[in-house]
Amino acid sequence: MNIVIGTVLLFALAALTWHKLATPSSRRAALTGAANLAAFTLPRLFTAMIGAALLAELMPADQIRALFGAGAGLTALLLATLLGPVTPGGAFVSFALAAAALKLGATPAAALTYVTSWSLFSLTKLLAYELPFMGGRTMALRLAISLPIPLIVGAVASLF
Repeated sequence: MNIVIGTVLLFALAALTWHKLATPSSRRAALTGAANLAAFTLPRLFTAMIGAALLAELMPADQIRALFGAGAGLTALLLATLLGPVTPGGAFVSFALAAAALKLGATPAAALTYVTSWSLFSLTKLLAYELPFMGGRTMALRLAISLPIPLIVGAVASLF
């Protein structure tokens, strides 16, 4: 039921936004932008979902359960925090890996810790964007401040 309500609200917001766009040219530009975004995202999303399903078949279920399952506790959260930054690729890779791990018995807390760690500390983003644009001192400060966040997310998720 919640997904239906959310979908209806999103469509209502889209309709309101569409109505607020005053000119046909701005509406055409909005439609073109939405179509371009969908054309970019949907094939990647489809590939990621297929990849996650295939990856779940390739990953050793017993090791995933042992390392990231209910009995792993804090060790699972620490390992997930360490693995997030070294995952190559973008969101389609990291979310597919997390989905595959969930399917094989990883706890939601471990998966959320992994995705949060990847989001905050991805080495490809740090080295390609943050370090050159923000500088080493600012990057180090952000990393130091952000370091406990994946573990906090995992700890809170463990409560549910």
